[in-house]
Amino acid sequence: MSSNSNPLAEPSWHVVQSKPRGELRAKENLENQGFEVFLPMLVLEKVRRGKLQTVTEPLFSRYLFLRLTAQMQDLSVVRSSKGVSHLVRFGQTPATVPDIWVQGMRAQNDVAVQKLFHSGDAVVVAQGPLKGLEAVYLEADGEARAMILINLLSKPHTLAYETAHLLPLKN
Repeated sequence: MSSNSNPLAEPSWHVVQSKPRGELRAKENLENQGFEVFLPMLVLEKVRRGKLQTVTEPLFSRYLFLRLTAQMQDLSVVRSSKGVSHLVRFGQTPATVPDIWVQGMRAQNDVAVQKLFHSGDAVVVAQGPLKGLEAVYLEADGEARAMILINLLSKPHTLAYETAHLLPLKN
């Protein structure tokens, strides 16, 4: 947005901070009051309880965006909505982002699952008989296993290993 343009002429989105892990509740309650709400989500692989799982979580933890609608023009009800901590402000001015930014986020929001590992990533075996050994992640081998390249007895070996038993190697 240029400095000489009228901010009221361009549609914008207000920034809302939710209570911890309250993004979905805040979204639902704000939508029920008539606001248009955008909560960008991210689908990624994580290891939970020793198993590789695909999870969906907010892209910006505790933040969502809302736009006034013809049905709801009153921002004063936002703070008292269930799941909401507060409307983000800079002094007395509510924080906003331009509509084009939100539209860009929406276009990117339907991307593929973000994989925990990619081919060529350095990993370390965290469990099992090879615990502590470094390896190279090659590819997924089904939903729970991965093909890794590991040096054993001075020779490279390719073997399948539980993906949940691998950790990224920190450099």
